[in-house]
Amino acid sequence: MIVRLASDQDVPGLLDLARQVEPWFGAMAGDPGFRAVLGRHIRRGTALVAVAAGQTGVLGGLLFSARPPAYHVRWLVVSAPARGRGVGRALMAEAMRRYVSGPGVVDVVTFGACHPGAAAGGARVFYERLGFTPAEAAAPGPEGGSRQVYRKTVP
Repeated sequence: MIVRLASDQDVPGLLDLARQVEPWFGAMAGDPGFRAVLGRHIRRGTALVAVAAGQTGVLGGLLFSARPPAYHVRWLVVSAPARGRGVGRALMAEAMRRYVSGPGVVDVVTFGACHPGAAAGGARVFYERLGFTPAEAAAPGPEGGSRQVYRKTVP
């Protein structure tokens, strides 16, 4: 697997990822606002993709923002067939290496404990394994589901 900066050629694959998680996050792939955010992250160099060596298709994608000492995982999605194979961990490792200069705090908003995606997608456990801890509740998602901030302090 290769993790690299996303380019305009990756947009169709990133939109496919967005479609896979729309039941949990609400409509994104057809949303002009999401497409604009995706384009801005690509132009700024704050969008990453994971791809299989020698193959086409995006296994996972991540959007990140950094305003030290505050860092934010804005979007992290791994394709359903690639979940549990280290794709998310590789994307996060590259984002931390590339964008976090520390010290600071990395935040991500993920599913609240009662959201169906919390167990099905494994996001909460994923972030906990990376050293994030649950913090305050966040505003509900566009589909109405609960959300929670997860936070990691970096030296």
